[in-house]
Amino acid sequence: MLKLQTSSAVLQLSRITLAASLPSTKCKMSTTDGTVRPPPSRAAEHAEEYKQTPPARTAAAFFPMGYKDAAYQWWCSLSPQNVEHNVLSLMPYLKEATGSITHPNAIDKPDPYGTRIWRRSMVQLSGKDRALNEVSVERVGEETEETLVMLHGYGAGLGFFYKNFEPLSRVQGLRLYALDMLGMGNSTRPPFKIHAKTKEEQVIEAENWFIDALEEWRKARKIERFTLLGHSLGGYLAVSYAIKYPGHLKKLILASPVGVPEDPYAVNASMPDPQESTLQSEFTDDQLSTTDAASTLARHKPAHVVIKRPLPSWFVWLWDANISPFSVVRLTGPLGPRFVSGWSSRRFNHLPPKESEALHDYSFSIFKQKGSGEYALAYILAPGAYARRPVINRIQEVGRQPIPQADGAKALKETGIPIVFMYGENDWMDVAGGLAAQEKLNQEKRNALIHGTDEEKRRENGSTKVVLVSKAGHHLYLDNPDEFNDMIRKELEDTKETEKRRRDL
Repeated sequence: MLKLQTSSAVLQLSRITLAASLPSTKCKMSTTDGTVRPPPSRAAEHAEEYKQTPPARTAAAFFPMGYKDAAYQWWCSLSPQNVEHNVLSLMPYLKEATGSITHPNAIDKPDPYGTRIWRRSMVQLSGKDRALNEVSVERVGEETEETLVMLHGYGAGLGFFYKNFEPLSRVQGLRLYALDMLGMGNSTRPPFKIHAKTKEEQVIEAENWFIDALEEWRKARKIERFTLLGHSLGGYLAVSYAIKYPGHLKKLILASPVGVPEDPYAVNASMPDPQESTLQSEFTDDQLSTTDAASTLARHKPAHVVIKRPLPSWFVWLWDANISPFSVVRLTGPLGPRFVSGWSSRRFNHLPPKESEALHDYSFSIFKQKGSGEYALAYILAPGAYARRPVINRIQEVGRQPIPQADGAKALKETGIPIVFMYGENDWMDVAGGLAAQEKLNQEKRNALIHGTDEEKRRENGSTKVVLVSKAGHHLYLDNPDEFNDMIRKELEDTKETEKRRRDL
């Protein structure tokens, strides 16, 4: 308590000191889209800090944003919704839906793929302070044949998919949704509390906190069946959703999912304090080197022959102390944007400056918000990003659950669904986990074809594939969006054809 009071006093003093030092004039935006940028004189003063150059071993390389610029952004921050809008405005062709029909983002660029509109909505859920931030893309004048729902990873937001919305929505008859998970991004942030007593029950309760909200959203949107794409933690939770709420998925796409392989430490490790959260190991990656081609795809070795390097002592300390990077952003006050620049300058340094700046602003806007969903991570993962309830131990249950019937009739049994594992060729998530999962799923399909009824054999739909995206790391959707989007479009077209055959049976 004393530590919290001291931190609060320090932040209050820094705010007062900063107020005295900042100009008395109102904050002025130096960009037409409203993005917070320092005045021209300051931008020139720190021009060298913004160059997209390989990092040198200096303080400025680790935290490129200068102190004055950081304080300026903190003081003049736009609302998170406006910052999100600035990122989404980078999408070509798509028009923003307003009161009547649309407000064009690019009026001088006719859409060569048909009229498409996007809109942002807050979908209210039951209970207090529970709503999901949603962005949807609709093809005007077309009947919806396929629905894609996209889930982001830990601490991220739907804005990171800005390079995917337009290319994916070229698929005719597609309705696309991207969601901020409950307590993350720009969704509401209710207090995260765990009531279960045992380790297993605590993990399940943490998972349910997210997937129950997803199911409630599905009902609110009256979507019966859809394709679910989850990245990282979103992929892990997509598996949990598929098992708990069967019968609603046409296909499951897991993009560099976290928590697939088993690690004895993760299963048996002690649980965290419920009011703290943990650190994603990827926060130190340099994306410019990650997007370089790997020397060979054979670098992905089976998990049992991979020599595990010891985790850095500072990382283990942060994880065991349950210190969240977002808590640090919130506590550092005016230095928050500078702290975030230490991550964003590496994560987005392969992008054009305008886009990397927009994503830095977006990252800061969601990192600084009240802690909520981030506190679930330590219940789901142990240090090293291994799951406490590994996906590999239950992946065979996906697509093989009984489907409850509303009229009380005998439950139908799922007869498999297509599952796609996607990894970047430079991914720190080991593709061996996906290959092991593929083997378990294939064995489950063989068992179903041997022991199932004639009707179940006729309806068998299970399949699994593991694919690699070249010149990409963990954020494969952003590292090599062209190849990623092409793969997803093919999967969506395949699902449309499969559904046509299914209706003809």
